[in-house]
Amino acid sequence: MTDTDIQFDKSGTLRHFLTVEGLPRDILISILDSAETFLGLGQREIKKVPLLQGKTVVNLFFEPSTRTRTTFEIAAKRLSADVITLETSRMSTTKGETILDTLNTLEAMHTDMFVIRDSFSGAAHLISTHVPAHVSIINAGDGRHAHPTQAMLDAFTIRRHKGDFSNLRVAIIGDILHSRVARSQIHALNILGVPEIRVIAPQTLLPNQIKRLGVHPYYDIEKGLDGVDVIIVLRLQLERMEGQLIPSDREYFRFYGLTPERLSGARPDALIMHPGPINRGLEIASSVADGEQSVILEQVTNGIAVRMAIMATLMGRQSPSPREAD
Repeated sequence: MTDTDIQFDKSGTLRHFLTVEGLPRDILISILDSAETFLGLGQREIKKVPLLQGKTVVNLFFEPSTRTRTTFEIAAKRLSADVITLETSRMSTTKGETILDTLNTLEAMHTDMFVIRDSFSGAAHLISTHVPAHVSIINAGDGRHAHPTQAMLDAFTIRRHKGDFSNLRVAIIGDILHSRVARSQIHALNILGVPEIRVIAPQTLLPNQIKRLGVHPYYDIEKGLDGVDVIIVLRLQLERMEGQLIPSDREYFRFYGLTPERLSGARPDALIMHPGPINRGLEIASSVADGEQSVILEQVTNGIAVRMAIMATLMGRQSPSPREAD
């Protein structure tokens, strides 16, 4: 059974959010639309709506990520859920208890949703097959496989600036081979109708048969950036690399770092994006990361609204009313 099959219950309602691959376009659009209604909550004095009041959300982070974990915590709390975050260093899995043993213990505490992050591909899928019908699973990143909420917040950020997806050229630069963000982003952009997606990297950092994902590979960054509307820079996944895939940090930046000179080849209003954390001077120059075209910090803000929308959708809750959202 595929992730796409598992994500829906018998009535066809979205129950889990494990991947964007295979999801219908109308579901992605619905999530983006819902996130728009949540975005304004951050500007209110009281930054909460009662949509998940009485629900319990557990963040299980077997792999650390301050940015993702924090935005999920904030998102759940703004929906008025009770939130528990457990990190691997404090959990009984380090003492020999399996993930499923830990899961069963937490289920006994009447948990309604688990947000799972793990260094192993398929962890969220495995857990989703062992939870009761009323429990939802969100994949917050698993190995090299998927990071669907990051893809959605990136798509949300692009739509807020560019409106329509149907006329865009999007370039993704960096470690495509090891990046779950790249995989999820490519799937999401294809579903949303982006006509041209480029991936720019040395051959050692591109998967075999990358064209099957519906992208155009470039080994020359200047050619790859020519006339693009959106540039997504990826972090080098040094912790996942086996062997010497790049000559050195200095050489990588020399040939593939995003600099002001290289940015000038893109469209004048091209967006600069990065899922974080940023390796300044390795993937991107500080002047570009902090420049006028950068929406990197906006991505973080948007991530809260998008994750709220996904949580509310899985729990069968509607977006807040205009009065609640104002």
